Amino acid sequence: MTVQFRLFRSSMSSWETLFQEAADFATSVGREHVISISHSEDQNDGVVTVWYWGE
Repeated sequence: MTVQFRLFRSSMSSWETLFQEAADFATSVGREHVISISHSEDQNDGVVTVWYWGE
């Protein structure tokens, strides 16, 4: 297994939308594979990252 990530980033979408997209992805990956979900802001862009175990 390797650590992988998927990034959700937008300056136009709301935080709620970004978090929902990340939550939907994390649900599809499965709780046993999700390591964590992190968030930050970069020059007015919302950034949410899902870290997970992948093949």
